[in-house]
Amino acid sequence: MPFFRPRLLIATFPLLMLLGCEGSESSITQLAPPEPGGILKVATRNSATTYYLDRDGTPSGPEHDLVESFAAANDWQVEWTLLESTSEVLQALKDGEIQLAAAGLTHLPSRDEQFTQGPTHTDIVEQLVCHRDMRPLPRQVEEMAGVDIHVTADSSYAEKLQSLVNQYTGIAFEEDPRTTEMLLTEVADKRIDCTLADSNIVRLVRRHFPHLEVAMNLTSGDRLGWYFAPDHQALAKLADQWMDSSDGQEYTARVMQHYYAYIGDFDFVDLRALNKRINERLPNFIDLFLDAEDETGMPADLLAALAYQESHWDPQATSPTGVRGIMMLTQNTAESLGVDNRLNPAEAIDGGARYLADRHQRLPDTLPEPDRTYLALASYNIGRGHVLDARQLARELGKNPNSWEDMKDVLPLKADKRYYPQTRYGYARGYEPVHYVQRIRNYQDVISAALVSLPLEDD
Repeated sequence: MPFFRPRLLIATFPLLMLLGCEGSESSITQLAPPEPGGILKVATRNSATTYYLDRDGTPSGPEHDLVESFAAANDWQVEWTLLESTSEVLQALKDGEIQLAAAGLTHLPSRDEQFTQGPTHTDIVEQLVCHRDMRPLPRQVEEMAGVDIHVTADSSYAEKLQSLVNQYTGIAFEEDPRTTEMLLTEVADKRIDCTLADSNIVRLVRRHFPHLEVAMNLTSGDRLGWYFAPDHQALAKLADQWMDSSDGQEYTARVMQHYYAYIGDFDFVDLRALNKRINERLPNFIDLFLDAEDETGMPADLLAALAYQESHWDPQATSPTGVRGIMMLTQNTAESLGVDNRLNPAEAIDGGARYLADRHQRLPDTLPEPDRTYLALASYNIGRGHVLDARQLARELGKNPNSWEDMKDVLPLKADKRYYPQTRYGYARGYEPVHYVQRIRNYQDVISAALVSLPLEDD
């Protein structure tokens, strides 16, 4: 997922405070939540784990989706303020410019003293991340002495490191105004030794920089969540109630599945090879993928990820079963698409894109995105008939055939002798398309970010 920087929206929200008796702890006037149809003023920061613009310029991200759903449940509109750092987000909350801070914030006692705690939504651990070539890698806290460590200013990382400085000799760190993602880039480029980052950020960023190494976990049991201004305890209570409700829990689970569940375990060799081939091979084919997008509507980064999964962008690839070319088309499929030479990358990419578009088009119009695309990819991999079988099996098992999350559980049953004899198309290695789609989603994220800097013909 690329890191975009949308235009900064400055929100103002006067913090109304009345001073009570000297020393009173109840000196803050509590404000009512917005009226139906009103505005919820929220600050976040621009990153893949909070808020970003997707390839179509549509706001996305875990924090964005959760806040928008909470607001919709209360008939509010959200006014977003996009800031550069955690420090700026918390300062906006302190200054009364916004009501809610939703920026991947760890719940900490020090923050609980300043702000009204809201609900939490993500389990994380704070990790010390270094370059894998660093020798020796600090695997114990005592080994952090003398290591050049930079962390985002005013962050939970700085608070954690300060506690270690107070306990151990020789540990030092520098607070940096840059974001965690930027500091991870600095580590990958060997400009600093190490940084601290939340595990969800590490999972996403490591795919782009496979030489990043988690040296150790420094915390356990931490949770990310929301903070509200001190005068908005009623609003925080509403947020707690929504997040604890069945609708809130179901939506939160969907958000976590959508943004994190497909990433899987880190594979250094695979991701190092992908990043290398993005630089060496993808520029030779990117214009063909873009042309195919224009012709079929299938996104270029998705087609590139599909081709990488199939052939690692090798136009001469051939499998023992006879599928060939950069899109690994069978002879029958190629003939049906009018592809004369599967080893010609222009023909193969055009044909593969049209074939995926056909798989996509043949699915019901009522099937929502991105589930429809994931099922189209599964059809490309295993065949349309087996996907139709799995959709019918899902109905029989009380699952949702329009939900990829449910279909991930049902497709493997095509290899289970308790189920496949009753299906029209019989046995299939139904677990393969589940991993196939997971890998393509992972590759697409990395490729999408890289496309920003790749040269195109018109440049």
